[in-house]
Amino acid sequence: MTATQSSEFTIKTLPDHTQLPESDGIFVKNFQEHPQSSLLTDSIRPILQRLHPAGQYCIGQDCGIYWRLTDPPEKGAEAPDWFYVPNVPPMLKGVFRRSYVLWQEYVAPLIALEFASGDGSEERDRTPVTGKFWVYEQAIRIPFYGIYECSKGAIELYHLVEGRYQPMAVNQRGHFPIPPMGVELGIWRGEYESMELPWLRWWDGEGNLLSTGDERAEREKQRADRLAERLRQMGIDPNEV
Repeated sequence: MTATQSSEFTIKTLPDHTQLPESDGIFVKNFQEHPQSSLLTDSIRPILQRLHPAGQYCIGQDCGIYWRLTDPPEKGAEAPDWFYVPNVPPMLKGVFRRSYVLWQEYVAPLIALEFASGDGSEERDRTPVTGKFWVYEQAIRIPFYGIYECSKGAIELYHLVEGRYQPMAVNQRGHFPIPPMGVELGIWRGEYESMELPWLRWWDGEGNLLSTGDERAEREKQRADRLAERLRQMGIDPNEV
């Protein structure tokens, strides 16, 4: 068998997302992780829908990115708490992804975010092949990588420049601009899911906080209530307008 034939045979037998484990069996580390992911996803969707009017993008939440074949298979994946991949279909052959498989799709995420429950040493691990930082920088080559330390309410963001992650500086608003998305990333202290915490959130390029669907609905309700009150003061029944 020639080298070419061997390579072709290997490619044909690579597992896809339906054949790889969708979980590494590790528990979620704290109760903030899932609400934090939902907050990021809910508020960024209108922006991504404008960037991708045909809907060609996907978001992963604590979902494995397979970048190499190993035994067991899950050792060949890293699972960022949140990531976004542009210009890929949201489903594959009508099936929701169980994981994101680089040898199946080739397109790396644009940004990956880790929510560090401890001191962040795991997320900053530069050990070749096994360290998260090394894998995102050298293997998957994700252009933007953020480490959010929940206990400190702080985030640091890195940008891949000439094959190496460089720490990014905040702008005058204290946010990290992400030009390909036209947004900024930073810390917002407020209440979400009945928890008062410093949350990781998005702003637009003008510094306006990107709202969740519930926040938008609440603003609309408040505006409608104010209008109804003005009408009543004018002697007009708002239910008859």
